Amino acid sequence: MTKFLKLLITSTTLAGFAVVAPAIHAQVQDAVVANVMESETERLNIWFDNKFEEQLAFSPIRQTLLGRRTAYDQIDDFSLEAADRQLAWMRNATAEMKRDFDYEKLMPDAKISWDMWLFRLGQFEAGVPFRQNDYILHQFNGQQSFFPTFLINQHRVASESDMLAFIERLKGSARALDQLLARAQANAKSETRPPRFAYEGVIEQSQKITIGAPFDDGKPSAIWEATEDKLAALVKADTISQARADELKEQARLALTETLKPSYDRIIAWFKQDLPNTKAASFGVSELPNGEAFYNYRLANQTTTALTSEEIHNIGLSEVTRIRTEMEAIKDKVNFKGDLQSFFTFLREDDQFYFSEDDKGAQDYIDTAEKHLAFIKTRLPDFFGTLPKADLVVKRVEPFREQDGAAQHYRSGTPDGSRPGTYYAHLSDMRAMPIHSLEVIAYHEGNPGHHMQSSIAQELTGIPKFRAQGGYIPAFGEGWALYSELLSKEMGAYEDPYSDFGRLTTEIWRAIRLVVDTGLHTKGWSEEKAVAYFLANSPIPETAVRSEVRRYLVMPGQATSYKIGMLKIQELRTKAEKELGDDFDIRGFHDTVLGGGSVPLSILETMVDQWVTKMKAP
Repeated sequence: MTKFLKLLITSTTLAGFAVVAPAIHAQVQDAVVANVMESETERLNIWFDNKFEEQLAFSPIRQTLLGRRTAYDQIDDFSLEAADRQLAWMRNATAEMKRDFDYEKLMPDAKISWDMWLFRLGQFEAGVPFRQNDYILHQFNGQQSFFPTFLINQHRVASESDMLAFIERLKGSARALDQLLARAQANAKSETRPPRFAYEGVIEQSQKITIGAPFDDGKPSAIWEATEDKLAALVKADTISQARADELKEQARLALTETLKPSYDRIIAWFKQDLPNTKAASFGVSELPNGEAFYNYRLANQTTTALTSEEIHNIGLSEVTRIRTEMEAIKDKVNFKGDLQSFFTFLREDDQFYFSEDDKGAQDYIDTAEKHLAFIKTRLPDFFGTLPKADLVVKRVEPFREQDGAAQHYRSGTPDGSRPGTYYAHLSDMRAMPIHSLEVIAYHEGNPGHHMQSSIAQELTGIPKFRAQGGYIPAFGEGWALYSELLSKEMGAYEDPYSDFGRLTTEIWRAIRLVVDTGLHTKGWSEEKAVAYFLANSPIPETAVRSEVRRYLVMPGQATSYKIGMLKIQELRTKAEKELGDDFDIRGFHDTVLGGGSVPLSILETMVDQWVTKMKAP
């Protein structure tokens, strides 16, 4: 080979290397950066899970709801001092996170976890100035009815030690009720009292809980019946003897009659004593000290947006108008002769739309809901890649907290699926539970609504536990459940046009909430004006409407979360469909929405944007 040829080959090789070298160098740099990000993310996720365990230690109740048997004989501390301790812990943990980890070195999902942690601290901090504005005890799912419900349904007894823990929790519930009463009394001194009907509801529910055996000679109360059932199950399983069961039964009787009942008696006595200080006419929280600022805080807390009350009110008016147009179309489809208001009256009053007003009618309602849920379960795999492990059951609300026309609701199962999720229905007034709305409510509370969202969140393994199991954000959870009502139509539900009208009824119901909640709390609307607006724009029975309006009065802002959340999810789906075109995958979209736990709407948007970017990548 000539010297010239050797030089030519060498030059060509070096030139090729000069081209390739930067690419190799960039790949090495990318690998180094990726390793750093993965390492920092792994360290942070371990830290998050450790902190979740520390935070969970503050709440024995939450531990039980998650299916754990730790601190099984304890009830949470509901004092303000305990809240301060939790806030101090959260502040210290956040300072530690910022000190020990570098946000810029985290993987994208870890950055979302970081942002979620700061969001939760921000929510905690934002509520501190408004503690005296809270209605501590009231008629709508108030804490006075929570403790018996929790012990009956969530505290499982499989051993003698579990039963001893149950008895200790009866006593602990009494202490917690006293703490809550003290807070209600302190807020009353600051002129924070809900309307009179809320006081009357607390008195009535507390009395119902403590009526019957072992409190008197009547039929067994719900809590006593549950106590006897738990003991009988232990005897049947040969876990304890009948003699030991009798001893434990006596301990439970004493805990109920000598510790728990006196706490309820103190609640009843004080609420009766303070009743004359309440206003018989209903009012919004803006009339209370610091009320306007409190309501603005509640809107931000419940919607996770910066929307003003006026903006929310106007969104509601617009949505009511839109949905009424769709209602008119179905009215015409079923050949009803008359205007929409007459159709509403027809749906409220015609017997064909109601089950019988007795226990058989209540069971018919439950059976029909189960049938619809069984159908929708067969359709889930076509719309979701991830399905919940936990089963779903439908139950009637316990007698001591059942209310005519009250909203149905859902309680989560356990992350391991050992306790099912429960959809509860108030069935004391069957004329408040029309058949045409039964199907859509089942989907909202069950699948693909709350049960799917809550169960999938709890069962997630790819994100820190504080996101999967750490709490509920209304705009996300309620927005998803309302979105699920419309999604169910895509899945083949609502074959009966009256059921489809029922779907529109529940959607307009949530749009009405935007109008009514803001009307009550910022525009001086009376309870009667709110009821009249509701009845003019929906076929919902008046009993249910009045229960709804009173719910909004004691839970300001909560009712706005549903429609605001739904509209955001719809907006994100439309945006993703437009950007991805034929590559849009409905299963992937739903798995993305539900795959990060309960999140504020801004973070949900980030998650969907990241998914779209990933789907676009070659």
